[in-house]
Amino acid sequence: MWLKPEEILLKNAFKLWVTEKDNEYFVLQRRRGYGEGGGGLTGLLVGTLDTVLDSTSKVAPYRILHHTPDSQVYWSIACGVTKEEIIQHWDWLQQNIMRTLSVFDSSEDVTSFVQGKIRGLIAEEGKTCLVQEDDPEKFREAHLRFEKWFELPPEEKLVTYYSCSYWKGKVPCQGWLYLSTNFLCFYSYLLGAEVKLVISWDELWRLEKTSNVILTESIHVLAHGEDHYFSMLLHLNETFVIMEQLADYSIKRLFDKESFQREPALSDPLQITKRGLEANAKSEQFRTFFRLPKEENLLEVHESFLWVPFSHFNTLGKICLSENYLCFASQDGSQCHVIIPMREVVNVEKPDSSSRALTVCVRGKRALRFSEVRDYQRLANTIRSRCGISASPQHSASSEVMCCDCFICAILLLFKRHPVVCRKDSSKAVSTEALMTVFHPQDVENLDPKMLKEKMKEQSWNIHFSEYGRGTSMFFTRKTRDLIVRGVPEALRGELWMLFSGAVNDMATHPGYYTELVEQSLGTSTLATDEIERDLHRSLPEHPAFQSDTGISALRRVLTAYAYRNPKIGYCQAMNILTSVLLLYAKEEEAFWLLVAVCERMLPDYFNRRIIGALVDQAVFEDLIRENLPQLVEHMTDLSFFSSVSLSWFLTLFISVLPIESAVNVVDCFFYDGIKAILQLGLAVLDYNMEALISCHDDAEAVTILNKFFDSVTNKDSPLPPTVQQASVGNNDKASHISVDISELIREAYEKYGNIRSEEVESSRKRNKLYVIQTLEDTTKQNVVSKLRVTSTGACSDTVLHKLYILYLFSCYWTMNSPALLHHDPSLAYLEQYQLGFQQFSMLFSLLEPWAFCSIKSTLSLWVFRLIDENQDGLINFKEFCCALDTLYTGSFTNKLKFLFKLHLPPVLKTSEKFVSLWSLSIKLTGRGKVDLQAYLKQWQNEILKKEETIKDLPRINQTQFIQFSKTLYNIFHGDPEEESLYRAVAHVTSLLLRMEEVGRRLLEPKSSDTSSSHNSQDLSETEWSFSFEQVLASLLNEPAIVSFFERPVDIQMKLGQAKVAQLKSKTNK
Repeated sequence: MWLKPEEILLKNAFKLWVTEKDNEYFVLQRRRGYGEGGGGLTGLLVGTLDTVLDSTSKVAPYRILHHTPDSQVYWSIACGVTKEEIIQHWDWLQQNIMRTLSVFDSSEDVTSFVQGKIRGLIAEEGKTCLVQEDDPEKFREAHLRFEKWFELPPEEKLVTYYSCSYWKGKVPCQGWLYLSTNFLCFYSYLLGAEVKLVISWDELWRLEKTSNVILTESIHVLAHGEDHYFSMLLHLNETFVIMEQLADYSIKRLFDKESFQREPALSDPLQITKRGLEANAKSEQFRTFFRLPKEENLLEVHESFLWVPFSHFNTLGKICLSENYLCFASQDGSQCHVIIPMREVVNVEKPDSSSRALTVCVRGKRALRFSEVRDYQRLANTIRSRCGISASPQHSASSEVMCCDCFICAILLLFKRHPVVCRKDSSKAVSTEALMTVFHPQDVENLDPKMLKEKMKEQSWNIHFSEYGRGTSMFFTRKTRDLIVRGVPEALRGELWMLFSGAVNDMATHPGYYTELVEQSLGTSTLATDEIERDLHRSLPEHPAFQSDTGISALRRVLTAYAYRNPKIGYCQAMNILTSVLLLYAKEEEAFWLLVAVCERMLPDYFNRRIIGALVDQAVFEDLIRENLPQLVEHMTDLSFFSSVSLSWFLTLFISVLPIESAVNVVDCFFYDGIKAILQLGLAVLDYNMEALISCHDDAEAVTILNKFFDSVTNKDSPLPPTVQQASVGNNDKASHISVDISELIREAYEKYGNIRSEEVESSRKRNKLYVIQTLEDTTKQNVVSKLRVTSTGACSDTVLHKLYILYLFSCYWTMNSPALLHHDPSLAYLEQYQLGFQQFSMLFSLLEPWAFCSIKSTLSLWVFRLIDENQDGLINFKEFCCALDTLYTGSFTNKLKFLFKLHLPPVLKTSEKFVSLWSLSIKLTGRGKVDLQAYLKQWQNEILKKEETIKDLPRINQTQFIQFSKTLYNIFHGDPEEESLYRAVAHVTSLLLRMEEVGRRLLEPKSSDTSSSHNSQDLSETEWSFSFEQVLASLLNEPAIVSFFERPVDIQMKLGQAKVAQLKSKTNK
């Protein structure tokens, strides 16, 4: 590797370096302790020094120096890991540089020319390098160490590296931590003791920051049941964030491939950098805090003061700028933040250049004044450019004209970004009113106490709007949360849900989108639509709104439109309950966007077949129980009970367990505080029932206690009529339990557990997500192994099947554009979820095939792939793969020979061509509905092929196929110690079969001579030149050498171990 020329001193260098070659201008040196004559005490000391210190020498035991005869100064210009590498650089210097140097008169000119040439070579290499780091030279050296020490595939991308200590038992090993796209690696070398660690990111079960008496602060990694601790990190938080991002990246890559379409930074492993991961983490935190769409990325952050009109002072905070939003969050504990969509900005003014301030004017004649902005000029220009506002030197004399002009500009810009969609007649079917407005209109003249209190709530909110603003640019403060906790008025609930969830921005930026979805999804028939129809009348069945066609039709349209929008989720149970409540208080289109916000942002991964998100939040809930309710933990050591009980709490936001009039108050808090509100309320529920839960004897009794408690929860301020209030109540027997007001319960939850920070919840989510997914995958693996134990011959143990599953899954995971990831569908059976394309299958089969010396691996892999691909879809599932290996490893001689015999028959019969054409047709035409058709075709095909195949069912093998069969046997036997005897046996069998065929043809000649045409006799002889499998089997059974070869046992464990090592070293295409 060429190095940026650096001056070095050789005063004491002779103690560490040995000169191998030299000439007038260059010196090639070898590090003591490396190469010939290395080792001993010198080698140990030098190796330890090289590992602990961060220097080029520790990775490159060879180097080339430049010097001139009349100077004592040396310049390092190249280094190499191997002698061959450094010799190539030396030869290049001899051929391209040495002749040119003779023309220079002075040594300064020589040195200047060499330095310029080396810098030019480095710059040329940099053009093809995808790595862009702050210190490219140092990073290139680290990358050399990474490649040398760990011998991973050349395509493995190093992201960053850190100096740290790795605790092996109670002894710390000082070394280097390397983080790549697929692996966590550590290397240490101290006085001859080498420590090397390689862990794949997808093998991590735990990743967390810990501290104890010995380790003040460290990073804990759990993988393969072993604990690993890394400490003494200079930038521990930065390191942990990068590790967290890479672990999450690998999980998404393996289990959530569609997320890459939303995150371009993760789509190509070669483009992943430390800087990119840090930016992605900040953008994630930014979107989560401000409830912004996933398309938004944090572009700029400016520290500033914001004038808060309702408090009459400047609050310190940060301006966060994305593509379409300007946000501000305070940092002084006032919990004040504001979100300004760029579409709402009408002007940006700079009152005074000396104050470094700017004023952002938004619609509704409101303005926000930011002061002490360091780069206020650039920020103002950025906001103007994103809003399409032209900069004006002075404020317009007429604010009305300015607002009008800017409003027109904003409208034109909005039309440009989102063209108007013509709404057809079907849009008339979309409900434009909330169902509660239709089925329970408020009586203005009603003056009962509940209605009066409702009016007082509305008045409080109107006062709040007048002080803090209303709509998208409203200030969010402590007072906002206080009003939420006390309860939202029925008339404002839909508006505030839209605002707090961020759904109002989604709807504003996608005009006509919902109407289009309704039109496109109208009349579609899929598995999702069938499930929706089944659950429509189970959604709040006692509520009047869903006893009529109006409510049922609206619910059907929203759920069907969302299933059409997001086929990955489609429809899952609990979505109907949530959507029905949304429709009560929001218009139909608003309910749709609220559902989008819940499913895709606020409750990620909740509504799928494995409900990973809900399981993750249950794990977070268990952690909070251990931390906040120690008495309950002491009595109930197994907290899995709370996971099973609380699942419906998280999936339905308590709607399924609380009366409807109480549940909507919980939903109010959820839309404002997110999952934190549900966790707080769950803790409050357990705390309220602490004594009863501690005294119960079994789980059934605990469930009964909680159910009675939920039935006793009321909302004394609810203005809803009794018929509506009883719609969600499951048990009216409240005599045994004192009634609890929902507002008091929520207030208590915020008072006792309001100190739980949203950032801590998100961090706990990430930490538990690894464990939850690995647990699910481990369960999947156990199910796969148990199912395969039934289908295989039983010779493969559970341990072998486990290792084979890991190798198989690694083949799916390793390749970025693998068909396995493109076709992964968790809804399929365990054995069919992960599938290999031919490229991945060929690589894995070549590592595991029992014939080590086979000379036609690629061709044989192709034939095997075609044979075991029963449905002809170009993909092999794990069951098919294992059955093939089971036959080749542990099958009888007859079965192995039958397998090879079938390889030389046409892999696709004419009767199967119909399935292929129907299959491709379903992929092209059916969209989401293809899952049902595929499942039906698979079932149909399996029923047709259900009859067990016997050797008599095999067709005869013709002349061309038999010749190829013989060649295959020769190739399989190639390189075997008994190769000569095996070749003679094949030749003997071949000649024997040919003589038998010749005798058969002669016996038939008198009968065929009656046909006078020579052409017909030739065709007859060709058609008769064929063998049955029984003939081939009988002939080969007479050859002991061939029988013993195929019956020779194979060490499967050794094969799997070798395959695992080779899989890491093999070159893969990403």
